[in-house]
Amino acid sequence: MSVELLLALTAYAFVTSVTPGPNNIMLLASGVNFGFRRTLPHMLGIALGHAFMVFVVGVGLVGMFISYPPARTALTIISVAYMLWLAWKIAHAAPPDGNTTKGRPLTFLQAAAFQWVNPKAWIMSLGAVTLYAPGQEWLAVAWVAGVFVLVNFPSVSVWALAGVGLRRLLQRPDLLRAFNYTMAGLLVLSLYPVIFGT
Repeated sequence: MSVELLLALTAYAFVTSVTPGPNNIMLLASGVNFGFRRTLPHMLGIALGHAFMVFVVGVGLVGMFISYPPARTALTIISVAYMLWLAWKIAHAAPPDGNTTKGRPLTFLQAAAFQWVNPKAWIMSLGAVTLYAPGQEWLAVAWVAGVFVLVNFPSVSVWALAGVGLRRLLQRPDLLRAFNYTMAGLLVLSLYPVIFGT
């Protein structure tokens, strides 16, 4: 991979990783509700899980969705159902008494598995492979996945840190509850392009 292509890939990975999406909305909420340390497995699950997804998509899984459209429909239905469930969990994470936060942050494996039902992760993966490993040679795909590991983790960490910063402002249970409902609503809103195909 040339230096120019590597720089372009790095920029693509950064922009797609740091911009708002389901992962980052959930990390912001997790930072607020659980703090940075307890959110760390979630962040690592995103970074490594997405890189694994990029690699698997790049070495051939993309062909299945092109040649067999019902697979894409099934994935869409599962994605929407799972994200609605996560939105419900986020909405109900606020403590009723203000003393302890109900629930727990996503684990490493849950966050890694979430990439497979995250519409933005699919778009990022397909775009990266198409643009930076068009021949789908395994070494080129491995480079793309490797860049995503290195860029994704610090990019998503920003969102968890922002949540930790907001945590200090959301000490009152009613404010924390309102924040969680807002984050849940944004997660549901992120499904609009998936459901309506825009």
